[in-house]
Amino acid sequence: MSAISSFSVSKKPPVILVADDNKTIRLLLREAMEKEGYRVVEAADGKQCLDTYKIVKPDIVLLDAIMPVMDGFTCCKELLQMARNNLMTALDNLDTESPLGNNVISNLWERTPILMITSLDDQDSVNRAFDAGATDYLTKPIHWAVLRQRLRKLLQQAQVYKQLEAANLALQHLANVDGLTGLANRRRFDYYLNTQWINSAQAKCPLSLILCDVDFFKFYNDEYGHPAGDICICKVGSVLNDNARKNQDLVARYGGEEFAVIMPDTDVSGAFYVATRMRTGISNLQISHSASMISQYVTMSIGVATMTPTWESSPSDLIMAADQALYQAKKQGRNRIVQNLLLHE
Repeated sequence: MSAISSFSVSKKPPVILVADDNKTIRLLLREAMEKEGYRVVEAADGKQCLDTYKIVKPDIVLLDAIMPVMDGFTCCKELLQMARNNLMTALDNLDTESPLGNNVISNLWERTPILMITSLDDQDSVNRAFDAGATDYLTKPIHWAVLRQRLRKLLQQAQVYKQLEAANLALQHLANVDGLTGLANRRRFDYYLNTQWINSAQAKCPLSLILCDVDFFKFYNDEYGHPAGDICICKVGSVLNDNARKNQDLVARYGGEEFAVIMPDTDVSGAFYVATRMRTGISNLQISHSASMISQYVTMSIGVATMTPTWESSPSDLIMAADQALYQAKKQGRNRIVQNLLLHE
């Protein structure tokens, strides 16, 4: 499944949530909306509206201003906050920390249209409705032809916004993911490292970095071909990702056959433990590599560096230290882990 299709927009008939304490008005609205082919759900007050919204997640809300338990103005504010929370949940697996991710959230969270229908027609009430977040405003008695046109326009706009949201989410995903392995790409690696560097400097906690390289991978490609090489890289990436800590460590494809693992709040022993599990996992794959000069199977050399960031140092210091450790691992015979001892806490 492509990134675009995974954020597709539903083609089912729109769902309209009608919130009004007047049962007759709800019935009339239901009949009128169902004739237009919409699906209708009802609520008798603001509190019921919020509870129903959580379950149904409608495409549009028709909201009375004056209701018991919770009035429409308060309900409108709560609905908008709920919509934003829903989008935040949808973005949990994406790069919501990046500038593009923040832009998606700030510009799309409020796109569930809210049409306030009320007998209040004074300027203060109109201002209050829009200040609460209403998308449009219609007074009672309801002019049904006007209501139909307003609904059609708002739903069309909402559909456009949803399509833009889906496209933005897909682009956000593609901008941060390596196309071959599905892991973070170099762009995402750079951003995450800089972010965690600042966090670690503020908290005065250790930050570890693992750099690892598939041994003699050029020989592997020459022997088995590039398609087989791509499969090998994917399998290696999966092992690394499976052994990293979820929602904390970031595994990235750093270069062709080189990977990197950023490990926030991780000391030397913790980083070495994870690196050992990764190296063992690669060995357990037992991917044949007859062109290797050290083993009949694919192996990996790993460099590990740990330091507690300060405002006088920079992320490049940690990268350089891990790269030096990786160089030493290769120099010492490959298929091993080397730590940069100079950066122990």
